[in-house]
Amino acid sequence: MTPTRPIALVRSLCLLAVAGAALSACGASNDDGDTANDSSADNAAATDSDFSRDQMRIVGSSTVYPFAAYVAEELGATTDFRTPVVESTGSGGGFKLFCAGLAEDTPDITNASRQMKPSELQMCQDNGVEDITQIIVGADGIVVGQKKENADLDLTREQLTLAVAAQVPEDGELVDNPYDRWNEINSSLPDREIMIYGPPTSSGTRDAFEELVMAHATENMDGYDEAYTTIRQDGQYVPSGENDNLIVQKLAQNDSAVGIFGYSFLEENRNKIKAATIGGVEPERALISSGEYPVSRSLFFYVKNDHIDKVPGVDEYVTLFLSDAMASDRGMLKSLGLVSLPPEELEAMRKHWDERERVTEQSLSKDG
Repeated sequence: MTPTRPIALVRSLCLLAVAGAALSACGASNDDGDTANDSSADNAAATDSDFSRDQMRIVGSSTVYPFAAYVAEELGATTDFRTPVVESTGSGGGFKLFCAGLAEDTPDITNASRQMKPSELQMCQDNGVEDITQIIVGADGIVVGQKKENADLDLTREQLTLAVAAQVPEDGELVDNPYDRWNEINSSLPDREIMIYGPPTSSGTRDAFEELVMAHATENMDGYDEAYTTIRQDGQYVPSGENDNLIVQKLAQNDSAVGIFGYSFLEENRNKIKAATIGGVEPERALISSGEYPVSRSLFFYVKNDHIDKVPGVDEYVTLFLSDAMASDRGMLKSLGLVSLPPEELEAMRKHWDERERVTEQSLSKDG
């Protein structure tokens, strides 16, 4: 549900931002007050583009989707730009679409709930998409949720891994996962069927879960020689598409099930579901921001800079997204569950955008 917001205030902020961007782009007016040259410049700029499309297209992460869609609606409501089309394709699916090339039918921005992989950057570069800027918009926690009426549940990353892994250690070797109930993993856990609704392989949430939970746990568990991230396919783990709201709906109807999704969906559905603690730590905003919650991650989007002058509104959209009115701790996106960057980091990200800093393999390694 879209929360109530002071639209007049946001409209004023947005119009000021857009006006400032327009002045920067066009320069100061002529001393004699003649505006004809400005109009000519605008027409020339319009003809420089070989795109007929006048509406932004954004794809990618289902976790970032609610935030991106909110900003897109505000851009459309408070400026003369058309409301961008935002699609939830999953982080991996978004990168495939984004990296397909520079043609008019390719997306301008892709959202991601994990950082771009070097292989995805190479895919982009192979298709001529070389000028890309990475934006970190905030933080998120991966939540293990259940029906609100259920007894409280506390899990460790090791127990979660034993519930979802395709193979688990037994007598010094790996065997197909035999666990059907939580108390078979540890007697302290409830006598409940293991039924986990989680993200599909195309999802950045799944990538992050595999890294932050499974890889972290198995690096220190007897029986695994190296980090192990293969998820079972015997029915106990059910991939549930890119719409996390569907997972929430299933949990509300199933006493046994747990679901894996982003913190924002917990915030929006606290009347229906509650979260398990991980290692005794609640998924709370401050604990996610500090990294104390064990399954915390950054949220991203990636901009195709070659499209900035070809599709109206790209610069203004990013500027609006990073504004205090949207992304700060007092911004509109907080009510949707975004865990904001600290003020100094948000300001640094604005500078990063202003300078159009380009993604490289080295920068991915540094920022990852």
